[in-house]
Amino acid sequence: MKTQVGVIFGGRSTEHEISVISANQAMHAFDKEKYDVVPLYLAKDGRMYTGQRLLDVDSYRDIPSMLKQCREVFFKPSFEDNTLYTTGKDIFGSTKLKKYGHVDVIVPVLHGSNVEDGVYQGLLQTLGVPFAGCDVLSSANGMDKITMKMILSSQGIPVVDYVWLTDYDWQKNRDSVIDRIESELGYPVIVKPANLGSSVGIGKASDRQQLIECVNDAEKYSSRIIVEHLIENLREINCSVLGDCEECRSSVPEEPIRSGEFLSYSDKYLGGGKSTKGMQSASRRIPADLDRETTDRVGYLARETFRVLGCHGVSRIDLMMDENDGKLYVNEINTIPGSLSFYLWEASGLTFTELMNELVRLALKRNRHNKSKTLSFDQNIFAMGSFGSTGKKGAKAVKTSH
Repeated sequence: MKTQVGVIFGGRSTEHEISVISANQAMHAFDKEKYDVVPLYLAKDGRMYTGQRLLDVDSYRDIPSMLKQCREVFFKPSFEDNTLYTTGKDIFGSTKLKKYGHVDVIVPVLHGSNVEDGVYQGLLQTLGVPFAGCDVLSSANGMDKITMKMILSSQGIPVVDYVWLTDYDWQKNRDSVIDRIESELGYPVIVKPANLGSSVGIGKASDRQQLIECVNDAEKYSSRIIVEHLIENLREINCSVLGDCEECRSSVPEEPIRSGEFLSYSDKYLGGGKSTKGMQSASRRIPADLDRETTDRVGYLARETFRVLGCHGVSRIDLMMDENDGKLYVNEINTIPGSLSFYLWEASGLTFTELMNELVRLALKRNRHNKSKTLSFDQNIFAMGSFGSTGKKGAKAVKTSH
């Protein structure tokens, strides 16, 4: 019997469309002899749909029309119930639940806030459905650039100097925030929303006026903002990591080709023009033109970042090299990278189909491991003593002497 793999994508995110592209690439890469792929599309209103039309990326040109040919489905909030339900009418015209199908494992291909940041992973963990990729903690830490840099720097992994702030800080204490940035970093700087990817809301500031404009733009997307020292003589190097905290491996590195001072949304996903190929369409050198020592250092920092953050599945770590002194810095991690970084693994000798096989294997391995842990006790403490209506065991049980 084939394994039923649900691929979840879309979601309430500024990177919704990129998720659709990545997921369609992944769904077509599965070995159809081993798996039945169940597309699960999260529309922008939060509803989930399935249907064969979802497998054709051209269908998304007219989403309302596409969804009329799909079925809305959902999971019940019952632990380890992997059934997909839909609604129907009984003979009396009342709404009732109907079983639509089931999934054995889920592969989330979700990008951005509300989906890649641990929110949806928390739902899957609550449901008890095996899923590929990072869990709640590693997803949340990987998504938030501020928290990520705090963790990495505490473990000796190099990151560039930065200052972080909230939108409240910016509105109430703007002058002191600007003074701190100018004192600690100087110019030029790069301003980013703390929890977005795909270069959304990013800007460069070379003076105070540009800084104000960049932060004003970034706060449209996030309540937490990070301002970083900008490496002017910069090379960007990316490397993917596959595995779990017990065992992982790194891909060959790539060097993205930018059209400006930093990689834009268009550079990453549109190849400078119009495209539906996702990260695959970006201009890049694979492998990056690096000497052996630097290549090894890139792989080491990528694996250490993956390990320290407790990641799982496939991630892409983006690094920066200062060409003035050759130093490498970890810029960010993409816990569900665009196109799942399949192009880096193909260049490393692993086909896209083999990559998807590995993600399913890792998901089922983690599920077995988690089941071996004690998460609750069988004892009912309420049957072991006398509890009053307030829930306290009584004055004698809680009283302490001094």
